[in-house]
Amino acid sequence: MGVAAALLALAGCAVIHRAHEAQRGLASRGTGDASGAAKVCLADYSLRELVDFAMTNRPSVIAAALAVEDARLALRAIAADAPLVSASPWTAPHASVSGGYSASSARDKSLEWHTEGNASAGLSLSVLLFDFGRNAAQANAQVERLIAAEHALVREGYTVFEEVSKAYFNLLEYDALLQVAATNETEFALHLRQARDRLAAGEAQRLDVARARLDLSRAKEATLAASNLVVTSGATLMKALGIDASRGTREEVFPLCGDSLSVLTRGFVDTHYDVDEAFALARTNAPATAIARARFRAASHAVDGAVADLLPEISGSVGINWVDPFWMWSWGVSAVQSVFTGFRKTTAVDRAVVALQTAATTVDEAELQLSVDLETAIATRDNAVKARETAHASVIAARENLDMVKARYLEGDASRVDFTDSVSDYATALGSRVTAFYRGQIAEARLFALIGRMPDYREEKVKGRAK
Repeated sequence: MGVAAALLALAGCAVIHRAHEAQRGLASRGTGDASGAAKVCLADYSLRELVDFAMTNRPSVIAAALAVEDARLALRAIAADAPLVSASPWTAPHASVSGGYSASSARDKSLEWHTEGNASAGLSLSVLLFDFGRNAAQANAQVERLIAAEHALVREGYTVFEEVSKAYFNLLEYDALLQVAATNETEFALHLRQARDRLAAGEAQRLDVARARLDLSRAKEATLAASNLVVTSGATLMKALGIDASRGTREEVFPLCGDSLSVLTRGFVDTHYDVDEAFALARTNAPATAIARARFRAASHAVDGAVADLLPEISGSVGINWVDPFWMWSWGVSAVQSVFTGFRKTTAVDRAVVALQTAATTVDEAELQLSVDLETAIATRDNAVKARETAHASVIAARENLDMVKARYLEGDASRVDFTDSVSDYATALGSRVTAFYRGQIAEARLFALIGRMPDYREEKVKGRAK
């Protein structure tokens, strides 16, 4: 008995120590002090490494992991209340120890006041013998909630993967579009110099120079707008990675790529499955539907628990008490059955059935939403592939047209409008090619996340003029 008490005391001390350690470790969160934040540099990280980094830094992933741990602890708490006739009978007994001393004042025969007191102690042991499946139903329901929490953690992992991938490709896209805008600005700057030279040679009018200056101003505005998009997308990537401003800026964490227009970055190879194939995979793998099904099973077990709550509980107890100078012991067996509770327990059964029906419709709704999301993602993927092929041909045609118009303009056979249109067409074709390429990569990342498959990283550099 003494050994058991010592072990229990040690276990209690260990729990208290862990709680205080957790408090001390998290105390700085309440002060807002981030002076000790480590700086981050991810300049050479691949997409896979960026995703792995985010998995260990995103608060949402940590919160989902803590939810799993909390569900496990809740299951442990339910198991601690299991009856003697169960899969875990060793958790059924509940023991308690009490002790104390009490005194009161009284008068003796001589009418003088004095204080009398005595000590007392007690040891009691109670056990739930049988509960007609109530605890088992609660445990089974909690197991399914634990499964749902684990799938929610997986879903959060896919969400982080998709957000990092999308932010990564958006940043590369806007980096490339900034270079497109800079190329466009360079062309109009060259055109302004040519217009001035032609004006000096008497081959152009002042209006041509003024128009060329206006075109250059608009090109600079477009470059500035593209630069703002780069800043915004960089901040989005930092957020997706779980990095705040105290740990570094975008330039420090993920520097601008110098060849983002001529060399595009592919993260995934093209997939080719259709909606039916994708939906067949997703119904058994998608975290969203797995969570809905686990919650449906938990609701089914909750119905069993509500029904079992209508039935009695059979308990036993034994106790030893000492009140100086007497020793006493007692034992007993009891059965408790509620006779009338204002229809609360029967109403609880009806509510549990309604919750089960609601959970069933949630499963159907999750599958329907999954089907819509897959159709949209696959259509986006297919459109991106076609747009990429078309944009590749448009870039070649626009470049040839621009070269021809520039030559004709220097010879005086093309107008300023022709030159402006050809430059704009070339810039549009370049931008369309970049956008189509990265939209396809974002769609591939979305498909992995929706279906619930591990990402197939095939990161490589692709020449900008290639398909």
